[in-house]
Amino acid sequence: MSPEILGLVMLGVMITLIMLGGHVAVVIGATGIIFAFIAGLPYLISLFPDRFYTVMTTFSLEAIPLFVFMGTILQQAGIAETIYNALRLVMGGVRGGLLLATTVFCIIFGACTGVLGAITVTMGLFALPAMIKARYSKELACGTICAGGCLGLIIPPSVVLILYGPCAGVSVAELFFASLTPGVCLGILYLIYIGVRCYLNPKLGPPMPIEERREVTVVAKLRLISTSILPAFFLISLVLGSILFGIASPTEAAAVGSCSALAIAAAYRKLTWQSLKGACWSATKIAAFILFITLGASVFTTVFMGLGSGDLVTNFLLGLQLGTLGTMVIVLGTIFIMGMFMDWIAILFIFVPLSIPIVNLLGLDPLWFGVLFCLALVTSFITPPFAMSAFYLKGIAPPGVTLGDIYRGVLPYIPIQLLGIVVVYNFPILCTWLPSLM
Repeated sequence: MSPEILGLVMLGVMITLIMLGGHVAVVIGATGIIFAFIAGLPYLISLFPDRFYTVMTTFSLEAIPLFVFMGTILQQAGIAETIYNALRLVMGGVRGGLLLATTVFCIIFGACTGVLGAITVTMGLFALPAMIKARYSKELACGTICAGGCLGLIIPPSVVLILYGPCAGVSVAELFFASLTPGVCLGILYLIYIGVRCYLNPKLGPPMPIEERREVTVVAKLRLISTSILPAFFLISLVLGSILFGIASPTEAAAVGSCSALAIAAAYRKLTWQSLKGACWSATKIAAFILFITLGASVFTTVFMGLGSGDLVTNFLLGLQLGTLGTMVIVLGTIFIMGMFMDWIAILFIFVPLSIPIVNLLGLDPLWFGVLFCLALVTSFITPPFAMSAFYLKGIAPPGVTLGDIYRGVLPYIPIQLLGIVVVYNFPILCTWLPSLM
């Protein structure tokens, strides 16, 4: 068997083991080591220490624990709940108001933390019970939370973007701003969908009772906005603005954001030892999980490329002569399908090294492709059967909410996300205009 074919067999074995429930980091790393010996190329193993050192000293990856901590401190201190309650009272008077407030919160909080689970779990804990109590459709409520939680993967500072940058050899800062407009546009598509459905069928999301609305005066609403929503926008502007104007790198901006989140928590008088301890522990677990998989992926990629399998895949796809559109459909379609069965980190580290040579040979903008790639990953998060967002929500959902309710709720959002991919593909300026201002 040729080394190139053996590499494809290694890929198949690794994907199969992950689908069977194996630990992602262990499976990816161990598969690479074993097949390096099977191929009779033990010299590849001598490259591993250098790859490990490269991963551990990559400056942009240091932003991951800092951005995760920024989100966890806002969550642990209860600031996220305060922001949502303000949005609920401001928007609750319209049809589907709680759903709209949930989506807007996901856009705001997505710009404060780049981790999917944090947003989905946060909204599942206090938004879902509130919507069920208000007699909202369980399916629509669950679908909105799952889809909205995924916005944190495309809106900066997304951990997906931070990992994608070094893997694809593109600037994380430019990737942040390339994805900002598409991410917000995807959130706007959600808002339009919710507004239309609730307008046509008010029973899906009845407005807040008029008696409850009268209890909150206009002055009280303005006070809520100024004391809860504006600090969040200040934090977002501080982080992204410092990157946009070249004042700080993404890692430095992450440090500024973490300190600012601590300051906001202290201003709210919610910075306690318990909340700080919980935020540190949660951020440590998430960051360690991600970086451990990154090390395993570096082993697998070294062996896979060393066997020449990457060149084989590239030559095969280009040899089909399908043109840019056909090739992109195959690449993004493969990512979308694999997302139904695999963890997103494994998909990223497997398919980015395979895709980038194709993108370069076709003369495509790597930033534009990076946004398309991440949008395809976002779609995979709510696509059954391996819908991670649905699993996160089911774990903390109130009694009576079944996995079937969640699956039925997320299905309408899948074509919306696919529409987002189509829009970004046909209008690359959505990705390029902000980076051009940097």
